[in-house]
Amino acid sequence: MDSNAQSKSPFIVRDKMLVSLGTPGGHLITDSIYENYRLNLVYRFPGNPGNCGVLVHASAPRALYDMFPKSIEVQMQHKNAGDFWCIVENIEVQDMEERRGPKEKWGTTEGKSRRIKNLTNESENPLGEWNKMVIECRADKIKVWVNGDLVNEGFNSSTQRGRIAVQAEGAEVEFKKIEITHL
Repeated sequence: MDSNAQSKSPFIVRDKMLVSLGTPGGHLITDSIYENYRLNLVYRFPGNPGNCGVLVHASAPRALYDMFPKSIEVQMQHKNAGDFWCIVENIEVQDMEERRGPKEKWGTTEGKSRRIKNLTNESENPLGEWNKMVIECRADKIKVWVNGDLVNEGFNSSTQRGRIAVQAEGAEVEFKKIEITHL
């Protein structure tokens, strides 16, 4: 919509909730820049399961696929909540090769191994039920909890501040709560 104001918005407000319609693809991004904060989200996929994510430390626009800003994505995709996806930024985790794949394939741009798998895929509630995700960004560390379970913990992040964005990426997602607390 930044280049065509007449485009259909992938986000609406319905029943006092922010709703990512999933299409057209894009993201809703804050004006403010944040560092050292905790983000609390309550979300669900009301229909078909699919993809969505929260981009933390977002900066340069259109860095990936000429759409998503330079950032670290905290995945919300059904069955993969808590994965990290590196979008022209990087972060490390324990057991890096086991969770990201062979080191020679790592990267932060198209065609590279950008996904860092979470610690468990058993933390999400059944489809249609509400999930609580907590993302804590403190200095060069990012921790993620899903429904109270620590599902990812990264360190040596290549960035420590930026905007926060919510994706529209193929599936409808309802957000009952998005709350930012400074640490």
